Amino acid sequence: ELPVLDHVSLEVGKGEIVSVVGANGAGKTTLLLTISGHLRAFSGRVTFEGEDITKIPAHEAAPRGVVMVPEGGRLFPFMTVLENLELGAYNKVARAQRQQTLARVFDIFPMLAERRDQLAGRLSGGERQMCAVGRALMSLPRLLMLDEPSLGLAPIMVDKLFDSVHSLVASTGLS
Repeated sequence: ELPVLDHVSLEVGKGEIVSVVGANGAGKTTLLLTISGHLRAFSGRVTFEGEDITKIPAHEAAPRGVVMVPEGGRLFPFMTVLENLELGAYNKVARAQRQQTLARVFDIFPMLAERRDQLAGRLSGGERQMCAVGRALMSLPRLLMLDEPSLGLAPIMVDKLFDSVHSLVASTGLS
């Protein structure tokens, strides 16, 4: 019931990468959860592409292009990599483009193509994070938010993940 965020204002332009940095408990995750519709704002508003999405729940925000990858990715460990990726294409527009988007995700993360039939629970931490980002990409986001994307990853995997994100933004204009 206590407000965690107060007087927060930020703007993210198309093709821009923005990082929110702060101590544990500072409200970074709360901010992302509020923007993505998983939490309700007590006051203020969230706008996306000129539309007020403050009261829109996450299941309605995602088809509009507002997508969040939660801390740890939260994959379904007893489903394959491919099944986890396909879950991301649940909205009508994404479903219609599922095969093209899947090919693009495999181009960005070739390791996922190699492990498509492997259970997601058997992936390394970095591979799990890439799969979670790939699943988010399957929903055709226009705003992609990553919560703690490098948490627990080896430095080489952090570099690989961020290189992939930079390439993705450069090639699509994604925010």
